[in-house]
Amino acid sequence: MKTQLERHENSILRQDNDKLRAENMSIREAMRNPMCTNCGGPALIGEISLEEQHLRIENARLKDELERVCSLAGKFMGRPVSSMGHPMPNSSLELGVGGINVISSDFGISSPIPMLPPHKSITMSNVATNNNSNNNERSFERSMYLELALAAMDELVKLAQTDEPLWIRGFEGGKEILNREEFSRTCAPCIIGMKPNGFVTEASRETGMVIINGLALVETLMDSNKWAEMFPCIVARTSTTEVISSGMGGTRNGALHLMNAALQVLSPLVPVREVNFLRFCKQHAEGVWAVVDLSIESLGGPPFPTCRRLPSGCVVQDMPNGYSKVTWVEHIEYDESVIHQLYRPLINAGMGFGAHRWVATLQRQCECLAILMSSTSPATDHHTAITAGGRRSMLKLAQRMTNNFCAGVCASSVHKWNKLRTENVDDDVQVMTRKSVDDPGEPPGIVLSAATSVWLPVTPQRVFDFLRDERLRSEWDILSNGGPMQEMAHIAKGQDHGNCVSLLRAGAVNSSQSSMLILQETCIDAAGALVVYAPVDIPAMHLVMNGGDSAYVALLPSGFSIMPDGTGSGGPVSGNGSDGNGGSGHGGGGSLLTVGFQILVNSLPTAKLTVESVETVNNLISCTVQKIRAALHCDN
Repeated sequence: MKTQLERHENSILRQDNDKLRAENMSIREAMRNPMCTNCGGPALIGEISLEEQHLRIENARLKDELERVCSLAGKFMGRPVSSMGHPMPNSSLELGVGGINVISSDFGISSPIPMLPPHKSITMSNVATNNNSNNNERSFERSMYLELALAAMDELVKLAQTDEPLWIRGFEGGKEILNREEFSRTCAPCIIGMKPNGFVTEASRETGMVIINGLALVETLMDSNKWAEMFPCIVARTSTTEVISSGMGGTRNGALHLMNAALQVLSPLVPVREVNFLRFCKQHAEGVWAVVDLSIESLGGPPFPTCRRLPSGCVVQDMPNGYSKVTWVEHIEYDESVIHQLYRPLINAGMGFGAHRWVATLQRQCECLAILMSSTSPATDHHTAITAGGRRSMLKLAQRMTNNFCAGVCASSVHKWNKLRTENVDDDVQVMTRKSVDDPGEPPGIVLSAATSVWLPVTPQRVFDFLRDERLRSEWDILSNGGPMQEMAHIAKGQDHGNCVSLLRAGAVNSSQSSMLILQETCIDAAGALVVYAPVDIPAMHLVMNGGDSAYVALLPSGFSIMPDGTGSGGPVSGNGSDGNGGSGHGGGGSLLTVGFQILVNSLPTAKLTVESVETVNNLISCTVQKIRAALHCDN
């Protein structure tokens, strides 16, 4: 079927080519015997010289562009591509569009680089001229994008595969540092222009073993929805603006997309990074793939972008045991002035948006997928039995809860928030509000979100262990009713016991008070940790645990994001180093703790927000931070 479609397409293109040749022959004949349109008599040569000149200019431009595209296609395919498929007449008026057919048949499939659609006809009318002009501009733009993508790919591979002297080991933690002088000598000047004034540069590289095959990872990266699902705490939102090339031979080899994304660190003190970029995928050898990103600032993005992605991405190599060796490179220029002083060391160390965080998240997510897909994975330990369908529903509900928590901290996706400026709120506390209407996944009314970030002189591992321990929850959580909580259900999501989804039950203080269930998701990796929870309705959770639809369970999440402060040794946060490079440890230095609450302050969506409600949420977040500091003996 595929071969028949290709033959049919080539047949149509040949017919179009024959029509153009016949049209050009008639134009040449008309020019040999020109007629005046007014009197019908012979015309002077000078009367048609302007039209002939236009045709000559158009013909020369098309030939030049065709040669340029064939040259790019040669780089793209790794072999020369001829622009002369059929013998061309000597006439300079011949438009030479037969070369388009040659590109299609030479690739063996319809062209994987859809840059020069065949021109059906060329007339001298104003409408046709404008259409051709627009098509030509678009074709030139796509050619430029491919050229940029090829140059970015070359730079990424060089950064990923070259060690010293291009990358040198730092003294603190042994992290790799890009040697700027060597980079300037070995790599071409920046292909997207000079660094903006006031911007600083961050470069990082990380290599790790990931339990996923190369093809699956490439497919995830080239699909914007799958990419966001794989990196939920980094990619706040993303979309594909245009698919310039979908790849060759049914694979992602040669795929080139225009994309945009919002990248985040879970803190109100770090602005979300809006980026518009090209994403290009290429297969370099059997089982070896590379995916590169490059910022493009002319795609309707923010008028004054605060960051640019220089060639960044990953090189993926299949390993014989079902794993892949992933080398990730992040090379970024950004405006440091928009970042709070508390988070600058973390961002400068490449632990906020750098390669270290991307690889750590990828390892944790792939390990989770592998465990959940395994037929021998333990659904529960000694807790309430959950069916396989209930397991899936509970995990889906936890995923929605965590995504909503991230959106409430950074105001980047899912819901549209309105930021509030009030005198009764601390400077470092971000307060936002929105109306919840006709959403079965949360209660209706006025929702208030408050978030803040603080520094703690305690390791991230210790903070995480304290916050996720249901036995110690009464030391900071008012929902615990002053006593320990009991874990009713447990779904493992990784080898580390801290990567799991749990269902907790708070005991009633007295007989008149009913018990309450809390859904909680915790995760930890080498870059940070997360504890997210939400009170849930008991009948609704029983339905979910039996495989019911979790979309109708109403919840408002709260929780914590924990990251190293960037000043310590840079060791892994988690005690289970899974890439063979991190080893075990607890991370030196202090922690950056982000606390976020989402609370329903009024069940009527039409109600007005009161000052008392804002003060209550501000007091709640301040009190929670104080309790955590006291419990961890931070004030000592």
